[in-house]
Amino acid sequence: MERIDVHQHLIPPVYREALAAHGIAAAGGRELPEWDPTAARQMMAEAGIGSAILSISTPGTSFLADPAEAIGLARAANDYTAGVTMEDPDHFGFFATLPLPDTRAATNEAVRALDTLAADGVVLLGNSGGEYLGHENQDALFRALDERAAIAFVHPADLPGPVVPGVLPFAADFLLDTSRAAYLLVRNGVRQRYPNIRFILSHGGGFVPYAAHRMALAIFTQTGRSPIEVIEEFASFYFDTALSSSAAALPTLLGFADPGHVLYGSDWPFAPEPAVHYFNAGLDEYPGCDDATRTAIHRTNATALFARFGEIPPASPNPSLLTRARRDVRGRVFSAVARAASNRR
Repeated sequence: MERIDVHQHLIPPVYREALAAHGIAAAGGRELPEWDPTAARQMMAEAGIGSAILSISTPGTSFLADPAEAIGLARAANDYTAGVTMEDPDHFGFFATLPLPDTRAATNEAVRALDTLAADGVVLLGNSGGEYLGHENQDALFRALDERAAIAFVHPADLPGPVVPGVLPFAADFLLDTSRAAYLLVRNGVRQRYPNIRFILSHGGGFVPYAAHRMALAIFTQTGRSPIEVIEEFASFYFDTALSSSAAALPTLLGFADPGHVLYGSDWPFAPEPAVHYFNAGLDEYPGCDDATRTAIHRTNATALFARFGEIPPASPNPSLLTRARRDVRGRVFSAVARAASNRR
């Protein structure tokens, strides 16, 4: 049964050009990778991914100081991605980019993308220019998403502060950014006021499954809400497995998330293909997961959210490709690590 990937990125040409014009060549501490639909389909075939929902990663449009420029870039990127999806709807869907922190403009673009471009949802960065998701002035956006029972993919961004030398943002800061956003969505009552929005937290939810009880105690001291209710609200987020399906992370994630709320994610192309295979093997080989749970994570939990992908019968996977990927993954990862270490020397 082929995977449905809810965490796969693209870099539209217009977006790459805008980043380059502002001297941005990396995201989260990683150089911008190459991307095109053909390469995406090739990777998907080798990784057993049948369909992918594409999104633009950090920094979104928040690097643009001119609101009109941010609006124009979001529209152009969404138009391009909608075109990719329309040309190959069996393989691709997309989460629309919104020009946050301008809430009015973001709301208008969300409505356009969902109602006109048939976006599968929207991507919301944990923070946009230092303003976190869940801030008090975002109700118009949440109201529009709630009215449409929209899916909101929460992706981390660089923290609003100086980078710590030697710590790549994607390694640790991203996890904190996602956790901060989830905390505020719960603490500020967004989840309660807009219950129809389905929020997906990237990378296993950052620190949320591991630290939810601690967070619930903090929210209790701030709001007086029952810690048990708060923990249940945290558990009702959706979580993707991008870079998170390891033997260390899976017990907490699967033990914490509500049934049916764990979704497959690859993080390609920012996660290179060897890393995709490595984490795929982590889930495939995890002894605490039975076949029914793996099938749910790989596909059926996603089809409950994205009904149109449930209408696409999974293609028969190529056994030689999948077997080869699983056989070679550790050697490829360790070879890449060795080369990186050699280059540093």
